[in-house]
Amino acid sequence: MIEDLPIENGWADVVISNGVINLCADKRRVFNEVLRVLRPGGRLQFADIATGKAVPESAIRNIDLWTD
Repeated sequence: MIEDLPIENGWADVVISNGVINLCADKRRVFNEVLRVLRPGGRLQFADIATGKAVPESAIRNIDLWTD
């Protein structure tokens, strides 16, 4: 689970994510975890889907919209 990586603090030089973060409900927790595992000066590279609009609660609760 990206929200709870089994990696030591400051272990990673780079974290790469492609289309994962948008699938996570708690994005703040994801980014906090990425910051935890990155060493000072480490880098995050990610590609994802973003929208400036809030996702309706009904869509958040519909697991079929978030999975294949």
